[in-house]
Amino acid sequence: MMSAYSPGACDNGEQSRVLEKILKKYKGSEGALIPVLQEAQEALGYLSEETLKKIAKATGRTLAQVYGVATFYAQFRLEPIGKHLVRICHGTACHVAGADDIDAAVCGHLGLPEEGGTTGDMEFTVEKVVCVGACSLAPIMIVDGVAHGRLNPDKARSVIKSYQKSENERSGGGARSGKRAQKKK
Repeated sequence: MMSAYSPGACDNGEQSRVLEKILKKYKGSEGALIPVLQEAQEALGYLSEETLKKIAKATGRTLAQVYGVATFYAQFRLEPIGKHLVRICHGTACHVAGADDIDAAVCGHLGLPEEGGTTGDMEFTVEKVVCVGACSLAPIMIVDGVAHGRLNPDKARSVIKSYQKSENERSGGGARSGKRAQKKK
């Protein structure tokens, strides 16, 4: 589950209180750095430099040690992500089935380079991932935890458009209730 984007992760009072609660939970626990980083990222959206400094101080580690762990593991993000996280699988089955075409379609539609990134409006972040473990649905992408499989470029663009349409309806008071259409393919 992806947490909401937070532009100043740990820069305001509420976010600091959330981080303090996480740090208190693990106080004195040896080997708790990874769970602390995981929970902080889940709560704050990403790990800002300020968040890493607070974690380092609370855990008795140097900032370099905490940064080393945060940059070693691909699961940790040091940059903010968009409201919608799109993960395009590039495992062997997806690669053979056309994952590069899915990248080109999605990133082209969103105006991003094919290696992914975050849109300027902070609505979408596109990441390439090694494998999502759903080879029978290749090629597949996961959007906000919802799997969309057996894609071709047109279907992939259609999935992204459905999330854009849903956002537009929510912000513009459209006819739908504001619940994102989550159709599985």
